[in-house]
Amino acid sequence: MLIESFLEYLKLEKNYSEKTIIGYSESLASFENFLGEVDRNLTLATADADLIRRWIMALMDEGKMASTVNARLSALRSFYKFLLRQGRITSNPTQRVTGPKKKKPLPSFVRESDMDRLLDVVAFEDSFEGCRDRMILELFYATGIRSAELVGLNDVDVDCTSLCLKVTGKRNKQRMIPFGEELRNELLEYKQRRNESVPDRADSSLFVSTKGVRISQSQVYEIVRRNLSKVVTLKKRSPHVLRHTFATTMLNNGADLSSVKELLGHQSLRTTEIYTHTTFEELKQIYKQAHPRS
Repeated sequence: MLIESFLEYLKLEKNYSEKTIIGYSESLASFENFLGEVDRNLTLATADADLIRRWIMALMDEGKMASTVNARLSALRSFYKFLLRQGRITSNPTQRVTGPKKKKPLPSFVRESDMDRLLDVVAFEDSFEGCRDRMILELFYATGIRSAELVGLNDVDVDCTSLCLKVTGKRNKQRMIPFGEELRNELLEYKQRRNESVPDRADSSLFVSTKGVRISQSQVYEIVRRNLSKVVTLKKRSPHVLRHTFATTMLNNGADLSSVKELLGHQSLRTTEIYTHTTFEELKQIYKQAHPRS
């Protein structure tokens, strides 16, 4: 009777859709069935926070996703708020209950072997555009900079003597990123090719289109997407994937987390910690493939 009154309230007063009402009904029926399995004398009006937590655990044990469990808990919260307003109960048992945290998806990244294949084996056009596109991919992979940061680079930001890149990140915060001699040689070769092919440039932008204007983020995205498609089947093939790839590669090769944080320009170490999960996942896969009793 309590459930019927609540569903009628959702329909007539809240104007909820039929689909939403069905979802609420299924959630409440799930909890009511759970109570019956625990103790036939239990009712929705007498359930407490501990019983709700046990129900949540039971749903998780059944393999329900966190988003599904939280949706069911949300329906239960609304139900008990309704009962409280109606004077059917004196306190809301869901107030002290928190739902499961949603798992954050691991960031997509390209394996080192695939990046080596892209940069060393895959053929790029023998033109200014081909040279530029490869340079963009190389710079993303070598420095982990964001797409907007790459687009904003000027010639003066690249110091090929001290092997240092000056990057202007979020909130105009600047950071210095070191790079190696191999990248320096490629940068010098790119700039020479650019100056010969596009002599009339609009400004001192490092990366430009064939018309001599600063390259756009949409152009950069398309360059990355098109070229990553040659070596990987990832759903995401964006500049940010190369940023994840840089961080993962650094950690897999012994860099400490705080150093990677500085290179990426993260405000908090917690932001960088997502990459430790990635490297651990790789370790699990390696273990599974290599250990005879895995």
